[in-house]
Amino acid sequence: MKIFYKTRATATGGRSGRTELDDGTLALDLAVPGSGQIGANPEQLFALGYAACFDNALPFAAKQLELQYTSSKTSVEVGMGMSSSGGYVLDIDLYVEISGLSQEDAEKVVVATHQICPYSNATRGNIDVRIHTTTV
Repeated sequence: MKIFYKTRATATGGRSGRTELDDGTLALDLAVPGSGQIGANPEQLFALGYAACFDNALPFAAKQLELQYTSSKTSVEVGMGMSSSGGYVLDIDLYVEISGLSQEDAEKVVVATHQICPYSNATRGNIDVRIHTTTV
């Protein structure tokens, strides 16, 4: 595998601590959901990354299918729960809104995008991901 890009982040203090990119471009305080503390949590950060990555991969998939759309918007909901074996697991709903295509073509683009997006590839087979496609 050829690596195109690599970044590094460091966290201290776990969910109640701080995380930052080692290059200094972004740093965030962290807080446990429901704690009343101000800060983000890892699920929110995962949702941000997945949404941006998937939305960026959409034009590549559309081009492969020789389809053109006007605009897109991708939202990702990340939940955390417990598996039957007692371990923590993530649960994802991926909402993609595309304008300029029929519902059928939009779904084709989203399915193709789900095959090329690095986050989708990382989650496939170990995290439940439900895809919701709408057209405007």
